Amino acid sequence: MTQQLNPANAALGMRFEPDMGHFGLYSATASAVWLCVLGPDSNSVEAELSLAKTEGDIWSISSPLIKPGISYTIRADGPDEPRNSFRADINLIDPYARGVVRKSAREYYNVAIDGSFDWQGVEKPNLPLDQTVIYEAHARGLTRGNEELPDELRGTYQALGHQSTIDRLKSLGITSLELLPIQMFISEPRLRNMGLINYWGYNTINFFAPHPRYATGAALAKGPEEVVAELKTAIRELHRNGIEVIMDVVYNHTAEGGSGGLTYSFRGIDNSNYYRQDDQGNYHDTTGCGNSLDFSKPHVVQLVLDSLIYWSTEMQIDGFRFDLATTLARDENNHYNRQHPLLIAIENEPALKDSKLIVEPWDVGLGGWQTGNFPDRFSEWNDHYRDDVRKFWLSDIGFARQAGHYPNGVADLATKLAGSVDVVDGPHGVLGGVNFITAHDGFTLRDLVSYNVKHNQVNGESNRDGTNNNHSFNFGVEGDSNDDGLNTLRRRMIRNLMGTMLVSSGIPMLTAGDERGKTQLGNNNAYCQDTNLSWLNWELAQYQRELEQTTSFLIQTRLSHPSLRPEHFANYEKATSESDRMRWFNAAGELMSDENWADAQCRTMMRLTDHLNDDGSLDSMLVVIHGAEYEITVQLPEVEGVASYQLLWESSNETPVAPRELETGADLTMPALSMVLIRAF
Repeated sequence: MTQQLNPANAALGMRFEPDMGHFGLYSATASAVWLCVLGPDSNSVEAELSLAKTEGDIWSISSPLIKPGISYTIRADGPDEPRNSFRADINLIDPYARGVVRKSAREYYNVAIDGSFDWQGVEKPNLPLDQTVIYEAHARGLTRGNEELPDELRGTYQALGHQSTIDRLKSLGITSLELLPIQMFISEPRLRNMGLINYWGYNTINFFAPHPRYATGAALAKGPEEVVAELKTAIRELHRNGIEVIMDVVYNHTAEGGSGGLTYSFRGIDNSNYYRQDDQGNYHDTTGCGNSLDFSKPHVVQLVLDSLIYWSTEMQIDGFRFDLATTLARDENNHYNRQHPLLIAIENEPALKDSKLIVEPWDVGLGGWQTGNFPDRFSEWNDHYRDDVRKFWLSDIGFARQAGHYPNGVADLATKLAGSVDVVDGPHGVLGGVNFITAHDGFTLRDLVSYNVKHNQVNGESNRDGTNNNHSFNFGVEGDSNDDGLNTLRRRMIRNLMGTMLVSSGIPMLTAGDERGKTQLGNNNAYCQDTNLSWLNWELAQYQRELEQTTSFLIQTRLSHPSLRPEHFANYEKATSESDRMRWFNAAGELMSDENWADAQCRTMMRLTDHLNDDGSLDSMLVVIHGAEYEITVQLPEVEGVASYQLLWESSNETPVAPRELETGADLTMPALSMVLIRAF
């Protein structure tokens, strides 16, 4: 499939000259389009401007009434056919609006903004992928519980750029803050009727305007121009402190829903050419949200590209995580196409050349699971990594307690520790995969070690929502416990999981709160919970402070040692400028044999990685992992070039302790279910 992006689409939305403004809107099937300029109270129409259809199905107009600061709406009329939903009496959101104001649950209007802002010379950090540590957080939930902030700032864009937030991110070692959706979204009527909201925000209605709820009350009172300025200020201050901002973007569907959904924007402008439908007007839904945008249409591709360019340039966003990205690359037959025009356009767009591009490589449609099959420019959420790490440390232990033997050995885990060559094998190397154990969607790290099953009753869906495939293990008791021994074990398992991710090849992604033992009480789908259940906890118990200290130590160690964050897949012969050397040893300190790899009861292994520094020296790190419920003594490998070892971290300790020296060939006792990190000299 080939598409030519229409250069006329550059005229979409509003453009301003000193005494004249211009406006353009795409609609292939409308018979009439009007731009309604509102009066100062935004309740009355001051002028109704009729647009003319021009080349490329662009409706356009020029007028001195079009200028920054005006409030306006769109109205459109067209044929009454199964695939269309025109209603000339409905006010519509401009798809290219930079500012949108909510008047009521069903009524919105647009505001033309100037966008002027003083970036004070602060530029994007532009950090290398191998030095990236992503922290996935909710723009409101990250700071809503921070009582150090004034109440009017908590949970706002301004709070994101507040020094207290920045200091906390820096103390952890976070390099890249990935925000759940901040493009304007709407809660589904079903949730509103239940007294809930779409807290996560995966229900976009406009791809350019920031979500207004995260602005301060003062900014909302002044209008969208000030809302944009607040977000820009937060981004600028994060950048000033070397922290990138990545946006989770939802381009695969919109908040207008499926058949019977409400009309806010696209449906009333050109339903038949924005959404994927059959001839009877039935939506082809590959998102599970009622509709899917039709990415076989060039104007839909252009819309997304224009949005990305806007956020990257005007808003100075550093990267994007594409929700349900398979839908974005479906062709005219609704099949995934690795060479889809949108993917190619993103790859080749100069404004995005330094952007971090991350995809969730699946959707819910036929052939939707495409992990490992996106172009090399994109880093992919690695669900195989998530599942294999959870199995090794959690569900395998539960299985062994019941069956008396382990279902898996160390082979799958080793593959993931080495960068998932079984999943991500392109030229992008290990950096083609984003390693995560938890995300916003699913159990928190603490809940993974505390619950065998989900507990989503507060969501109002009789516990039917959320996945049942968690690979979690509660270690004998469902939920919180007063058993000190059990809690000690659970904390060690959290450290094992966090430690495994932060010594794995690939890009690590932490979920906000995991570093301090956040619980959602077993809710693995808290998408509609804007409460303490979802907010980051700021009042910490001693064990939570200790866990945060451990996480910070592991991140700082990773960033300080390139052998823990390679750029390429390793080899087994010699460390070079292009490839680290990685060797694997069994508990006896011998190279792993085929029998070791094939043995499901072999639950202990060591990984020694050598990285060649620019000065010719080696940075070498040994990771020892023991995933069985018995103590074992391992013999540290005796290898050429290694004269001694220094033990840096043990997961069996509540906090990092002072390093201690070890000899090559020495015995090291590994407690049950533990791992250690050792530097080799």
